[in-house]
Amino acid sequence: MTAASILVVDDESDIRETIGEILREEGYQVQVAGDGQEARRRAREQRFDLVFLDIWMPDVDGISLLREWSEQGALQCPVVILSGHGTVETAVEATRLGAVDFIEKPISLARLLRTVEKALEGGAAGRTTTRRGAMPTLQMPVGRSQSMRALHAELQRFAQRSEPLLLIGEPGTARSLLAGQLHAAGPRAARPLVNLVAAAVPDGQAAEVLLGGDQPGVLEQANGGTLLIQEVADLCQDAQRLLSGTLSQGSFVRPGSSGPVPLDLRLVSTAQPGIDVDPSHHGLRTDLYAQLAVLQLSVPPLRERPDDINDLLRFWVEKLVDEERLGFRRFAMAAQNRLRNYPWPGNVREMEALVRRLLVAGGGEEVSLAELERHLKPAALVHEPLVKQDLLALPLREAREHFERAYLTEQLALCGGRVGQLAKRVGMERTHLYRKLRSLGVDFRSAAED
Repeated sequence: MTAASILVVDDESDIRETIGEILREEGYQVQVAGDGQEARRRAREQRFDLVFLDIWMPDVDGISLLREWSEQGALQCPVVILSGHGTVETAVEATRLGAVDFIEKPISLARLLRTVEKALEGGAAGRTTTRRGAMPTLQMPVGRSQSMRALHAELQRFAQRSEPLLLIGEPGTARSLLAGQLHAAGPRAARPLVNLVAAAVPDGQAAEVLLGGDQPGVLEQANGGTLLIQEVADLCQDAQRLLSGTLSQGSFVRPGSSGPVPLDLRLVSTAQPGIDVDPSHHGLRTDLYAQLAVLQLSVPPLRERPDDINDLLRFWVEKLVDEERLGFRRFAMAAQNRLRNYPWPGNVREMEALVRRLLVAGGGEEVSLAELERHLKPAALVHEPLVKQDLLALPLREAREHFERAYLTEQLALCGGRVGQLAKRVGMERTHLYRKLRSLGVDFRSAAED
């Protein structure tokens, strides 16, 4: 029994060496080549079970080399094409020539290992693909934006601590996924991660849910591990009181038990922006807030990090294709650019739903801009915050009116409804400003009275 042999062909030394190192650690036999000439030589000297082949190399492109091997019958194994500049035409040609997959760089660890596993399925008898560990689940990429890189650096640092952590961000920003990554990176990773949706705790049943009754409550279920409370401000007052008392005492008493149970868990909570300014305004006891927010992390909304859009699109496509067996599709460059400028009112959760709809709908291998527009949410309503309005979906005149209406409405509120102060703030003559407010339907009289 021998381990599968893999050839990695890429002109970028750091990429081929990284892929080679990962695959060797997974138990595979790996050879690397930096150009087409070296790849030909290695293919003559040794029989491989799988080849990773880069598109762009200094002496010959990967498609030409694949065509050469295909015509000569010189390579009797699966080939996976690597590219940082993939196009539909290239993917189609590679598939016609016998490539079993086409993946874009940079490649996630999980995607790399899944690609290898799938390509080697049904391979030669007597070969074993011994692995050092279980296949990792796909993890949301760190992202290229400075804000997310800083967030993940803090997340890794906080993972080694035990104090309660509060993740503050808009709904849909994947706070629960971040909490899962925090748990997996910490010393309690082998213990359970228990998820509690605060709004699902019924009034009058807080003690049973938290402390238990006939069955263990969530505090006991999570003991030794991590308890994630989603939207903690939605906890009823009885639950907040019980949780605060339990955290103060460091133990809890399960109804009907003989004695207290020591509290041994990592507590992670999520809440929406503004909770740190005035917890009570959001319905959260100030004493409980202080106990939960020993450590804090702010998760930026998706609209503030367009540099992460392409990586996240790729992540959700790969995750849904892998876990739900949906057909693989790519986003055209125009579609990607459109999504970089889309306001994402539902954040990452909205992106997941959008990608799922497009994959389920099927069609061509590429998602075009026209198809994408049919699946995007309609343009935002007038009362929505300006940053969440999808102005690109509107004709120029209508988009301008939406912008002016939202801009002047919010500025008027900042000026306390005083049009004279608003005129100075926005640099407009007062008479012209009155006409503009009337034409846009902005009720400045009510604002002034308020």
